[in-house]
Amino acid sequence: MMIQSMSLSPVQPAKLIEAKSVQEATPAQLTQSFGQYLQTAIDNVSNQEQNVHKLNDKYLTGQIDVTKVLIASEQASLSLQLTSQVRNKVVEAYQEMMRMQI
Repeated sequence: MMIQSMSLSPVQPAKLIEAKSVQEATPAQLTQSFGQYLQTAIDNVSNQEQNVHKLNDKYLTGQIDVTKVLIASEQASLSLQLTSQVRNKVVEAYQEMMRMQI
């Protein structure tokens, strides 16, 4: 009940791209859509961090309970860790592709 009032957006699953649209799409278009997906994910993490700061300010003024701040803080921390791990995997995949010999 308390968590719903915090207005945190749930993580949305990645949309599947149909095989037909992948064949018709250029590599530049696919890169752009992947870039937009990553930008959206980073923006969501940023919004969660800003929400933690707002809740922390409200806690300091006595408007909310500490549990709301702790929950929001942990959610933001987990989102940041997930984003960092995804970035690490993307960098590893890129480095692996660069080592491939054609």
